[in-house]
Amino acid sequence: MTFVKNPVLIAAAVLLALTGYASVTDGSMSHITHIAIYVLYAMGVNMLIGYLGLVPFGASLFFGCASYMVAFTLGRVFTDEITALIAAGVFSLIGAGLLGLIILRRKGLYFSLITLACSQVAYEIAFKWTDVTGGENGIQNVPRSLFPTAAGFHWFVLAVVIVLIGGMWKLAHAPFGRLMQAVRDNEQRARTLGYNTFFVKWAGFCIAGTIIGLAGALLAMLIQGAYADNMSWQRAGDPVLMAALGGVHHYLGPLWGAITFLLLEEKLSVVTDNWWLIFAPVIIVFAILSPEGMQGIVQKWLRRDRWTLTRNTVPARPEQIAPFRPDAQVTQAGPIFEVKSLSKAFGSIVTQDDISLTVNDRRLHTIIGPNGAGKTTLFNIMTGLLPADSGEIVFRGRDITRLGAHERARLGIARSFQIISIFRNLSPFENVRIAVQASQKATIPFWRDAHKDAAICARTWTILDAVGLADRAGDTCGELSHGEVRLLEIAVTLACNASVLLLDEPLAGLGESDRVIVTNLITRLAKTHAVVLIEHDIDRVLAISDRITVLHQGKLIADGEPAQVARDPAVVEAYLGKGKSGGPAAVAARAAKPQTEGARPLLEMKGVSAGYGGGTVLEGLDLKVMPNEVVALLGRNGVGKTTTLRAVMGQLHPDKGEVLLDGTPIGNLRSDVINRMGVAIVPEGRRLFPNLTVQENLSLAMRSGGAGMEEIHDIFPKLAILSKSKAQNLSGGERQMVAIARALVVPSRLILLDEPYEGLAPAVVDEVKAAVERISTKASLVIVEHHADEVLAIADRAYVLVNGRVAWTGPAGDLAGDQGLQDRLLGIVAA
Repeated sequence: MTFVKNPVLIAAAVLLALTGYASVTDGSMSHITHIAIYVLYAMGVNMLIGYLGLVPFGASLFFGCASYMVAFTLGRVFTDEITALIAAGVFSLIGAGLLGLIILRRKGLYFSLITLACSQVAYEIAFKWTDVTGGENGIQNVPRSLFPTAAGFHWFVLAVVIVLIGGMWKLAHAPFGRLMQAVRDNEQRARTLGYNTFFVKWAGFCIAGTIIGLAGALLAMLIQGAYADNMSWQRAGDPVLMAALGGVHHYLGPLWGAITFLLLEEKLSVVTDNWWLIFAPVIIVFAILSPEGMQGIVQKWLRRDRWTLTRNTVPARPEQIAPFRPDAQVTQAGPIFEVKSLSKAFGSIVTQDDISLTVNDRRLHTIIGPNGAGKTTLFNIMTGLLPADSGEIVFRGRDITRLGAHERARLGIARSFQIISIFRNLSPFENVRIAVQASQKATIPFWRDAHKDAAICARTWTILDAVGLADRAGDTCGELSHGEVRLLEIAVTLACNASVLLLDEPLAGLGESDRVIVTNLITRLAKTHAVVLIEHDIDRVLAISDRITVLHQGKLIADGEPAQVARDPAVVEAYLGKGKSGGPAAVAARAAKPQTEGARPLLEMKGVSAGYGGGTVLEGLDLKVMPNEVVALLGRNGVGKTTTLRAVMGQLHPDKGEVLLDGTPIGNLRSDVINRMGVAIVPEGRRLFPNLTVQENLSLAMRSGGAGMEEIHDIFPKLAILSKSKAQNLSGGERQMVAIARALVVPSRLILLDEPYEGLAPAVVDEVKAAVERISTKASLVIVEHHADEVLAIADRAYVLVNGRVAWTGPAGDLAGDQGLQDRLLGIVAA
């Protein structure tokens, strides 16, 4: 069984079997040597693809340059193959180090194209500098003194290849190798744990470049020469294809891919010069039927649908897991963290406007505010993921405004994310172990097995047990429920051994039992750490917080003890609005609308449950919208309002229940189909095409039966003036006008508006509100808006959601006239 599970032994056995086959059949031993060299070449390339997520179309640069280096020096500078091979490795390491400092500043397609360009430049030099490189004829007659025979050199190559394959397997399980995989999965998360991800990628690039260079050196010795063709763009993609054919997420994928590629090339080229016309369809079939390559097919057949870049094991679980005790931090006299006059804007949208706050040690400091208030953006600035436009950030008396995210993390600032941020392709154990490893602040070993570090592994088990995930330690993250993934992210944050913890909505998506566990954990942490919390569960926030800061539209509007903040008029206004709804004019307008009793609902949701990534946001939701009716959908942040609109629009398919449009089920239809059935949405954040003009944004959506440009300009006169302006240059209010107009230019029976007044100046709110009231006579509306007064003034009925369920429904006027009910369901009320 050890043999079956050890890919190094499998690789050795396969190469030996090919050697034996060649010997028995009187085949070419040099051809098997050639295969072994290309296996090493492909595995070196796959170190970048599989372990770092970097696709080098021009890895042939190292392969070809190393072959020329050997051809130039073997017999002149170096007298034997072993010394020349070592020199080629050093040469490739230096070259990769210098090149990596430049090209690793770019990611994705740009990285791939830059490597290809570098390889093509090297090819042009080698091909045309005839006096030095021999040009088209290359360099020939390179001596091979130690291994003059084909058989002797074959065994030398086989030994080198197997040793390097074993070394790469060892590296993959070392702390550095595990870290490379974490950076591949989620570079931003690795940075916030304290890792210098650029260095990780650079070091991995250097190692891969060295291995590829060694393969090129061996090829030069095999053919006893060097030629420019290996660096041309026609051959540059060969190792990438080999890795992809075998499976980039499997350690032995490049082995199977290289063997198949070279054998097919040999056989097909005998049949036709255009052998690629036959080989290309093979690649296409594999890409369609098995994105994980040849080994992926076998993995599925064996029902082991997991990556095999490392062993799928975790260290033995201790018989007795030590209880979790937060590491005691040095007490800070005075504020431990300060934000001074911080401002940040994205174009015309101001997310932080002269924000100043202090965080004290061993206190639970909560930041709340309506959607779009700038809470998460503030966290991103505090942790170095975003630069501030102005202001100062101070940690333990030190100005850290210009420090990067990994530098701040290493000082003792850790965070979780609103949108779950973990290493998806690592096990829960490895996710936490990577974070514990970061907390050690020591040199990251390149050779020792990461799972042999008893202290780090013991700490990892302790943290997993504290959040209830010890039993799931070895599973894949894809097998975890949404709540378990949220708990895992909290565990990763806890593992950082930081003195300041920034937790962004840690209770989101958790069931009540898990909420209790995490809440108790947070209160325990606040006794030994400074904890800054963003959370929408207002009742819980008021119960556990020592201090609360309230943000609204980028401004700090309140800061103090929970009871004091809950009574602050500015906070009440931010959550409930100004209390203008329910006036005589509004009541008269609602009374004058045609009655719809007895009519079939235009929209009906029956027992709808839906969520994200296995988590449940909506639970058994029932909702109706009648023809020509305006429905207000209200609730605190995070209760499922936007999720409801997404379920109607087809952006999220319900797990249970039905969504009916005029009696027709639409719950499983695509968004474009639902739109053509007469449903339009004005999404939160507007989501315009920034590089297109106002006219172009509207023209893309316009269909027969919708409003024409004259009608749009009548509703929004300003858009006539701005028709040639690009969307990215518009103000927030102007963008909202375009977003609403875009919904009107399609023939709509139902329009969904998500926070239509959010972030707008009062004068602009009045203009947009007038437009909304005008279109309410032409279509049914569902309006999500945290300012209850603004929407209740024009709504016929209202629904209030609490934790994904309908907590109240009835005439909008009843809710508008009952301030106590609004306070209880929508506001924040001190216990």
